[in-house]
Amino acid sequence: MKNTKLFATLALGAFLGLSPSRVPAQNIESMAPVVVKTVPQAGATDVEPGEMEVKITFSKEMMDNSWSWSSAWRDSEPEYLGKPKYQADHRTCVVKVKLESGKTYGWWINSQKFTGFKDKQGHSAIPYFFAFKVR
Repeated sequence: MKNTKLFATLALGAFLGLSPSRVPAQNIESMAPVVVKTVPQAGATDVEPGEMEVKITFSKEMMDNSWSWSSAWRDSEPEYLGKPKYQADHRTCVVKVKLESGKTYGWWINSQKFTGFKDKQGHSAIPYFFAFKVR
């Protein structure tokens, strides 16, 4: 009985094209970038008010002058004090902002509609929700 189930499973997998020989090899270069770090940390509730640099670090080197800091809700973005830019590592996007006491800020780093954060191969980053609260 076990052999029959195993054979049926293997036959179904082969029929559906799931055999190991048909699964394409994966590599980091062909995958979409993802957010690996934020400053302040996503979900933080004790961020200092005032001027600061908000940083988003990705898993891969990113395309210069390409980003999508999308507001998460109405008035979810702080006052910008400059344009976004990438640091020398080409993985960390930085923007200087002014944070107000008691406010919660949030962005979509890419979204279904806006896909400007792209790696150097042109792959759009996986959307990431980023929010924090200022004390």
